Order: sequence, then C-alpha cells, then structure tokens
Amino acid sequence: MNYIVFDLEWNQCPYGKERENRKLPFEIIEIGALKLNENRECVESFHQMVKPSVYKKLHYRTREILDIKGADLEKGIPFPEAVKKFLEWCGSEAKFCTWGASDLTELQRNMKYYHMQSLLKGPVFYYDVQKLFGLVYDGQRTARSLESAIDFLDMKKEGQFHRALNDAYYTAEIFKGIPEETAQKYYSIDCYQNPKSRKDQIYTVFPEYSKFISREFLSKEEAMRDRDVAQTRCFLCKKTAKKKIRWFSINTKVHMCLAYCPVHGYFRGKARLKKTDEGKYYVVKTLKKISPEEAQLIRDKRDALRKKRRLRRHQEK
Repeated sequence: MNYIVFDLEWNQCPYGKERENRKLPFEIIEIGALKLNENRECVESFHQMVKPSVYKKLHYRTREILDIKGADLEKGIPFPEAVKKFLEWCGSEAKFCTWGASDLTELQRNMKYYHMQSLLKGPVFYYDVQKLFGLVYDGQRTARSLESAIDFLDMKKEGQFHRALNDAYYTAEIFKGIPEETAQKYYSIDCYQNPKSRKDQIYTVFPEYSKFISREFLSKEEAMRDRDVAQTRCFLCKKTAKKKIRWFSINTKVHMCLAYCPVHGYFRGKARLKKTDEGKYYVVKTLKKISPEEAQLIRDKRDALRKKRRLRRHQEK
C-alpha cells in the first residue's frame, strides 16, 4: 500500500465563460505527485507537463499564478497519455491524498472528457489533507490555503507555490504530521462518480456524525421525497431519531432538519443536493449530534426563514 500525494494545475477558457467548453471547464496542464510508503516516507516522485488540446492559449490568471508559458506546455504530452502514465505509476494499491476536494474531481472530469473514466473507479475514498489539518490544528474543518498552513506550521519553503510537484511536496510534509488515527477516522469520499443504484448508496459513520450518499434522482423534489434520504437514524444506537422539525430548505441546494433520539439527544440533519454533469441529482446527507442550544438555533433559523418567505409573498401580492 502506498499513499499518493498529488496536485494538479489547470487552465481555463481564456475568452470568458460564454466560449467555455461545458464538458471541460478546467483543462489539466500539470501533474505532480509523491509516493509515500506505509510509514509515510517518500520513496518516489512523479512530474508531467500536459499539452493542452481544448484551451491552447493560457488564461491570463493561469499565466500569472503558475508563472508558466505556452512554450512550456508544448513540451508536454497529451492528457490521455499523461493520465495513463500517472495511474500506472500510482499502482493498484494507491491511497490518494490531496489538499482540498477539487483535484480528484477535476482529474475524473478530464478523464471523462477523454472517455477514460473506467481507469479510476468511483466513488473514490481519499484523504483530504486540508480537512485533516483543520481538525488537528484548528479544531474544525478549514479553508486555509496550502501556503497559510505551511506558515502556520513554520515549515521551510523549498519552492514556489502553485506548481504541481512543489504543492504535492508541501501537502505531503503536512500529511506526515497528521496522527494516523485521525487520518483513518476522517477519510473523505469523492462522489464525482456518484452511486447509480440503491444498492450502491453509501452509508458511513465518523466519530461525531454519519454520512449518507444517495443514488441519482431526476429532480430535487424526487430526491427529498425518497425515504432513504428523508429518514434520520441515530448512528450511535441505530434506532430512528424522531423528527422535531421536518426537512426545510435553507436555499436551493441545502435542506436541514432537527431530530431527537430518547437515548442520545438531538441531531442536526443536513442534506446537500448535488447536480451531475448529466443534469440529475443526488444527496449527501449528514446527521450530527448537537446540544440543546444548537437545536434551538435550528428552530430559530426555521422560524426566521418562514417569516422572511411570508413577507416576500405578501410583497408580491
């Protein structure tokens, strides 16, 4: 078993959103990775420039952030060749590690564009080092940049940020300091390749919450009516936690509910509606144990939203 700590850099349409290829908003132009053994010691590195075929001109922000020229990319190889080379280097027992959730998503989106998605089966279980850093050092999930985390840990800066191999190196250095127990308890699941059927749905339990990832539905309404999505089960005793406040929408993408287990108290349900590239929907639902004070905040939020919507309807009449 090896940990593959990788980072990607990508380009986007230099002519604005209206001329963007909807199937490939971000085109990968650089892959960098380190291979760590089971003791999290670096044993090998990988670096590959990728010659673009969709956005051949660099977006000005890409040039600015990466300090890269179009001539550098001409020395690269086409993405299909590059990703095959990368996955072969990773090996079949690889466990991926990234800073944040976007790299795995964009890797799979680029693979899908070239009809190569079968080379990486999903959903993909991985380690989000950004999230793990937040849990260990900030006491919560964090949106810190990689450079901010390196500064926080007072680590030596060996090379510029926003280049794939350098960022993979910095991510690996932070990952080495994450306690093994924390990493194993708080793994992440990338659902770009989401469950397609009921039998493929994912239910997993973390120390403070449970997560459920549903199959696909044709609409948001159908998704929220589904009994697997709607149910609230206490992940501590496995019994149904009765809803004190039914599912209500916070916005177009998030619903919330309040449930109560007689043995373990209050739980906050949060259902995030995700849209696939094909226009279907699936739900990522979490159920987290909360205090009575936090339960009251959910009641207050529900009441405030009701009041706001009533006022809006009255103004529209």
